Amino acid sequence: MLQESKRDVFYSKAQRLRDELFSTDVSFLMEAHSALSAKVVEEAGFRGIWASGLSISASLGVRDCNEASWSQVVDILEFMSDATSIPILMDGDTGFGNFNNARRLVKKLCQRRIAGVCLEDKLFPKTNSFIGENQALADPLEFAGKIRACKDSQTDDDFCVIARTEALIAGHGMKEALTRAEIYQAAGADGIIVHSKESTADQVVQFGQLWARRAPLIVIPTTYPNTPIEVFRAAGISMVIWANHNIRASLKAMRESCRYIFEDRGLSRVGKDLTPLKEVFDFVGQAEMREAEEKYLPGH
Repeated sequence: MLQESKRDVFYSKAQRLRDELFSTDVSFLMEAHSALSAKVVEEAGFRGIWASGLSISASLGVRDCNEASWSQVVDILEFMSDATSIPILMDGDTGFGNFNNARRLVKKLCQRRIAGVCLEDKLFPKTNSFIGENQALADPLEFAGKIRACKDSQTDDDFCVIARTEALIAGHGMKEALTRAEIYQAAGADGIIVHSKESTADQVVQFGQLWARRAPLIVIPTTYPNTPIEVFRAAGISMVIWANHNIRASLKAMRESCRYIFEDRGLSRVGKDLTPLKEVFDFVGQAEMREAEEKYLPGH
């Protein structure tokens, strides 16, 4: 029993993410963009969180092109981490600049107990992968230097640096995607994300077969959502990220609620769909505050 309690104390969030990454079966990360959505992800049973750059930017009302600074994003991640016990992998875009910006980001993430960061091989400021064509990619050797700088700067040995290649998105082909992934793995990347915007999983499955489990391989099936998990498993894919679904679900729900209330000048169409207020209080831990007041405030 004592050994189990010690394991709980010293089993860091970074270790948990690393265990998911190197699991013998497919693991899953679910998107969150706030402390509240992070708590929802954990409540649902997911064992890790994808802190999506798109979703966090959208929640701040800005575009997914580094209009929010890395320090603003990290502040949000701190709230997310404080509110949950499961690991967070940050969507770090390009690292918000060159190797020096990226390594400072990693130091700050380690300080705030964020389990890992994903860096993509595009140019700063980034453009979302699903917007436009022919996006420029970073020089692979320069990007490899950025990975090495991040690995050298992490203060938690289990912190994960994931390299994401956009070669398929940019139309550079399978050979270029594999070459880049090999360079990034050699530079110290703990895992590789191969990204595709095709409507089927054929590209990432082919990549997975050619990659042959050289390092953990991660996919983001936003444009091929109906692919059975068995297909990913057979292709040697280690992790699947559901990358933007909470922000999309919440935006739809908020739009509908606002439209109904505005049109009706009342709550008749939305009341049954709203979370009860007591449930909101319970979800954010109001009961613990009452217990703490009893314990620490005089006169209670």
